[in-house]
Amino acid sequence: MSKKAQLKNAPIDLFDSDDDTCSVSSFFTTRSERPGMDEVHVHKDFMLDQSLDALYEKRSSTREKALASIVDAFKSDLQHEFVEKNFATLLHQCLHCIKKGSSKETSLASHVIGLLALTVGHGDQSQEILEDSVTPLSQALKSNHEALKITSILECLAVITFVGGANAEQTERSMQIIWQMIHPKLVSNVVETKPSAAVITTVVSSWTFLLTTVDRWTLGPKILQETVTYLSTLMETDDRSVRIAAGEALALLFELGILEKFDAEAKGSDNGSVKEESEALINMHRLISKVTDQVRDLAVEAGGKGCAKKDLNTQRSLFKDLVQFLEGGVAPETSTRVGGASIETSTWCQMIQLNFLKHFLGGGFIKHMQENEFLHDVFSFTPKKIGGHSTMTNEEKRLFQSPNSAVSKARTKLMNKERMISLTRKFYSISS
Repeated sequence: MSKKAQLKNAPIDLFDSDDDTCSVSSFFTTRSERPGMDEVHVHKDFMLDQSLDALYEKRSSTREKALASIVDAFKSDLQHEFVEKNFATLLHQCLHCIKKGSSKETSLASHVIGLLALTVGHGDQSQEILEDSVTPLSQALKSNHEALKITSILECLAVITFVGGANAEQTERSMQIIWQMIHPKLVSNVVETKPSAAVITTVVSSWTFLLTTVDRWTLGPKILQETVTYLSTLMETDDRSVRIAAGEALALLFELGILEKFDAEAKGSDNGSVKEESEALINMHRLISKVTDQVRDLAVEAGGKGCAKKDLNTQRSLFKDLVQFLEGGVAPETSTRVGGASIETSTWCQMIQLNFLKHFLGGGFIKHMQENEFLHDVFSFTPKKIGGHSTMTNEEKRLFQSPNSAVSKARTKLMNKERMISLTRKFYSISS
């Protein structure tokens, strides 16, 4: 039976509605009323099957609701069984949505593909996701320039490359695709469109996220100098999110020692004269000096009228950390609480990875950090166990620990029964 036939024969259609509140999250709010975990999983699987079937529907709004439900489901739990049965179907339906769908549909489908990669982790499937997706995603970036669509595709490409990239060539290919969104290769008769601040921020943060996985810089000194120059220019823009993204990128470049490698590569280059090499080194050191001054200024910038205090504090904090790093070589340390344990970072590389994945996973970050083995490996993190089991989710607490749950009622009934037996024994003991 075809997927469409299965959808038509389904007992209920959860997506044939104009009610935007119809999503897996609203459906899951009633799960605490279910009598047990097995039934909850049955309903979860049914909901995901309905969502997958709905991706074949003609109405864009129906597909959007289905994709939103899949996003919620993949954030709320690790859907290993569903992926095992539907991996190829889900991937290629999402790619079809990216090719043919609206900006919102493309954004949601991109998010699903990224979550799918994080769910399967390292291996053949994540490599398949990357190789099957990179061309459709790259083409979709060129089709229009709506910020919602572009930023979602860029983050998806970064995540699937982070998980599925098997070699430096694949990573650099994705980094080039991402970077071209703000430095496109100009073609005759094509007018260059100036990207929005949101797109620039996402480009720089996605590119930086992938740079954390690069062991060696294969691009030449000229391209490195152009990159640093551009990042320096971004720190002069009015948008604080752009400044912060540029600052993090420069911090990582400093930490990876790439700027020191510039000296060695420039001196060892066979492409220019001694005079040209000397000029390149002088220009680069001047640029680094300029960047250092910019960082110090942004660390103490005063707030102006209408300034968002949170953004200003975030900027000051980042650039103060960067000043300390440039002067003392010490990266900021962070601690993120997950259940009863903490994720510790002590390098710019680790902090950038953690912040990017936390942003991408949103409300699903804690759940994935507790149960996603791929993320455990990335951050060398071991979640705290309670009684040999992982910390209970809110859903499990409602099902098993709530006074109104079936389990709690059964436990109370058993305790009352044992109390009555104990009292009866004491009565007969006294009587005898």
